Amino acid sequence: MDGLTAVHSRISEIQTRFLTAPRPAVANADWTAAAAAAGLTGAGAGATPATTAGTAGSASEGAVVTEARKYLGVPYLWGGTDPAKGLDCSGFTKLVYGNLGIDLPRTSSQQATAGTAVASLADARPGDLVFFDYSPERPGIDHVGIYVGDGKMIAAPQAGEVVKVQDVGNPSVIRRVLPAEPASARTASSTASLSGVPYADLFTRAGARHGVDPALLAAVAQQESSFDAGAVSPAGAQGLMQFMPATARGLGVDPFDPASAVDGAARYLAELTGQFGSTELGLAAYNAGPGTVRRYGGIPPYAETQDYVRSVMSKAEALR
Repeated sequence: MDGLTAVHSRISEIQTRFLTAPRPAVANADWTAAAAAAGLTGAGAGATPATTAGTAGSASEGAVVTEARKYLGVPYLWGGTDPAKGLDCSGFTKLVYGNLGIDLPRTSSQQATAGTAVASLADARPGDLVFFDYSPERPGIDHVGIYVGDGKMIAAPQAGEVVKVQDVGNPSVIRRVLPAEPASARTASSTASLSGVPYADLFTRAGARHGVDPALLAAVAQQESSFDAGAVSPAGAQGLMQFMPATARGLGVDPFDPASAVDGAARYLAELTGQFGSTELGLAAYNAGPGTVRRYGGIPPYAETQDYVRSVMSKAEALR
């Protein structure tokens, strides 16, 4: 896919994402205009500057992952710091953390000295920065991504690609720039945002494990089953997260066990979001099937699926 085709494809995805009525043709529009329409702009005149490194602002593990996912599909641009034009790897990480009140250095090698060291990937948590040395001829760190859990990261890889979810592999360095917080405090804080929601602890734990917003998981459960772990739909979908039996078997999920169902849904949604590049398309695939989303190149033109995506996104926003 060449650069112009990629831009047009991303513009179409942005229009679909917001489920608006068809707009005038955009054949001559550029990425800047499309990104501005979607609100994907960097700090400009009058913007509030980020606070100094180490101050939390609105940052948390879940907030970092949610913020990072907003930029899925933005084209890679060497030296890029403005998503309206494109982002490079460290421009992406600096933007995400800056939006949450943490000011990182500009380059990946400088960012690799921020925060505190994490001993290994087994100790990494969502929101940690993962660094790589990909250039043997040039010693030192030259790439960075944001860990989202389950062995995955979000990063701006290289020229010709876009910000996307990918396997972490073997990072050279891992740094934690979020303020230290006990696991019990993390769980309490995340669960508090879902106060009064059934199975809040399951949504929180699964969301952290797989890099999915717990509020989104709760919204899916609310939409699918009204939080009824024993629900069976007329079509045969089962349990809290309404898995079809074949899908549940493929994921190794017991649909009537809430813990298994929520964990499976988080894992499945993370996979679908990474595959299709946006939360909205991931939800559409969860509802209508990934094959249907691929066939239509976006949210299918089915009222049920379009209403589903709109309703889940609205419920998730209300739960945050």
